[in-house]
Amino acid sequence: MLIVSVVLLVLAVVLGGVAVAGFTERLPRNRWAGVRTPETMRDDETFALANKVAAPTVMASAVLLVIGSVAATLVDGALGLAAVGVSIVAAVITTAMGGVLGARTAAAMPAPDTGGCGSSCGACSLKDACQPS
Repeated sequence: MLIVSVVLLVLAVVLGGVAVAGFTERLPRNRWAGVRTPETMRDDETFALANKVAAPTVMASAVLLVIGSVAATLVDGALGLAAVGVSIVAAVITTAMGGVLGARTAAAMPAPDTGGCGSSCGACSLKDACQPS
């Protein structure tokens, strides 16, 4: 159970770091950590807000994993396995709830205005179509 305890503790540290970075708005848009939905990935501001909303539940998940780590170390047998299992399931559900809250917050944000033509024809054959007539 020592290996299980160490793995849970490492996961708790990772989740805690993501939660702190999200809450302080220092978590950059990336492919691996944070709330990643099409709405949150629109721009940096939306990503930061969604992760700030999700941060408290992600931190709670880290605490749940620490509790599971302690239980894995101190409690032997079936009761220890049950405590670890419950803490993992509770952490996953809590993290998912935070992700849903962050995604809903991002979906409620207005889409950024891209302008009349989308400003996407700077290097294409339709460049002259963007010029005012």
